[in-house]
Amino acid sequence: MAGKRIVFTGGSGKAGRHAVAHLQAKGHKILNVDLKPLDLPGVNTLFADLTKSGQAFNALTSHFGFDGYELGHTPVAPDAVVHFAAIPRVLIEPDDATFAANVASTYNVIEAAMKLGVRKVIVASSETTYGVCFAEGDKDFHSFPLEEDYDIDPMDSYGLSKLCNEKTARAFAMRYGADIYALRIGNVIEPHEYGMFAEFQRKPMMRKRNAWSYVDARDLGEIVHLCLEKDGLGFQVFNAVNDGITVETPTREFLAKYCPDTPITRPLGKFEGPLSNRKAREVLGFKEAHDWRRYVGQK
Repeated sequence: MAGKRIVFTGGSGKAGRHAVAHLQAKGHKILNVDLKPLDLPGVNTLFADLTKSGQAFNALTSHFGFDGYELGHTPVAPDAVVHFAAIPRVLIEPDDATFAANVASTYNVIEAAMKLGVRKVIVASSETTYGVCFAEGDKDFHSFPLEEDYDIDPMDSYGLSKLCNEKTARAFAMRYGADIYALRIGNVIEPHEYGMFAEFQRKPMMRKRNAWSYVDARDLGEIVHLCLEKDGLGFQVFNAVNDGITVETPTREFLAKYCPDTPITRPLGKFEGPLSNRKAREVLGFKEAHDWRRYVGQK
C-alpha cells in the first residue's frame, strides 16, 4: 500500500516521537506539528499553537518541507491526521489550563480536518478516562477487564479532557461520515525504561492506577499504523495497550488477591492485561512485538 501524507500533532512528545518514527519506516510522509522540535531526519516540525483555530487550519494546509515548493501547486490537505498534541498529564499546568488546552486543541484539529475534507483522524485518548489513574484516594475499578464499553468516569482535569475529546470525535464522525478513532493509550514505556519492571514485581499495588497494563512506545506506533490502514469504521475507541499484565502472577489469580471485590465480567486470558486490548487485536489485527518479559529476563 502506498504511504500516506500525515499531519502528526505532538510528534515531539514521549509517545509521539516513537510513533512518528514507526510511521515513517512504514513509508508514510509526515509533518510534525508541535511546540518543540523533533530530531528525526526527513520529518519537518511546524511550530503551532493548536488552541488557536487559525493555526490548526494553517497547519493542515502547509507544505511538509521545502520540497513542497517544487510541486508547482499550493499545499493541499493531508490524507490523514494523527492528533497526539496535549498537555500530557495533571500537575504540569493548572487544572483549568490543562482542560482548556486539551479540549480546544482537539476540537480545532478535528474541525479543521473535517472542513478540509480529511476523512481519517486518529486522536489520543487515555487510560485515565477509566477514572482511577488520577483519582483522589484509592478508587476501585467498576469491573475487569477494562474494555471500550466501560462507563468511564474520571474526576481529574486531564482524564475529563480526554472524555470530552472522545465525545467531540464522535460528533464530528457522525456529522461528516468520517473515520475518527480514539486511542485510550496506556502507560507508555520507552525501550530504555524496562528496568522499572523489577520494581513493579516487588510493589504490585503501585501499578493499580495503570490497571497493571502498559504500551510499548513502538507497539503504539504499530497501532496507529493499523488504524490508518483500517477504513470504514466510523467513530471507534480502542484501548492502545500491550497484551499482558505487568506482574508474573496469572491475571485471574492476581486480581482475586488484590481486587477481590471487583467483578470480572468475562473469562480472562492467563496473563491478559486488566486493561484489555482484545478489540485492537480482533478489529485491527494488532500483534504486539514488545512483550515486557523479553526485556526483563522472563520466559
